[in-house]
Amino acid sequence: MKPATTPPTGLVHDPTTTHEFTMQFTSTPRGARLARRLVSHRLHEWGHPYDSTANETVTLIAAELVANAVRHGHVPGRDFHLRLAATPTTLRIDVTDTRTEKRPHRNPRVPSPEEESGRGLLLVSALATDWGITPRTASPGKTVWAVVEPVPPPS
Repeated sequence: MKPATTPPTGLVHDPTTTHEFTMQFTSTPRGARLARRLVSHRLHEWGHPYDSTANETVTLIAAELVANAVRHGHVPGRDFHLRLAATPTTLRIDVTDTRTEKRPHRNPRVPSPEEESGRGLLLVSALATDWGITPRTASPGKTVWAVVEPVPPPS
């Protein structure tokens, strides 16, 4: 894991952003686990306690997006990048990987009950206010992002 000096090109930066966390992680299950834990920790530091709906929702979305980056977006020797941003009423997470050809579908198919995987983006779609895929402009890859709103301001 390496702290990012600048976020990947193409990410939306809202001028009302009150908090931002960016970091690069190894594209491994360990990197995904660390990313998920740091998302929850940052949200807690920003006034969204561990047991709050906002923290639990965004942490679950982060877990799904980083797991997909490791499982489907992995390119040997390349890391994935995570950005978490908060405005007074919105939380946004961006996960960027370097695989261009494996883009998730905006309307994921519903897996059969016998299938053991394939429900992650259904969860993201159900929990996020909006989500999508943005191609990277400066280099190969994509960013999968999700927004959760309205988020009650921290007290």
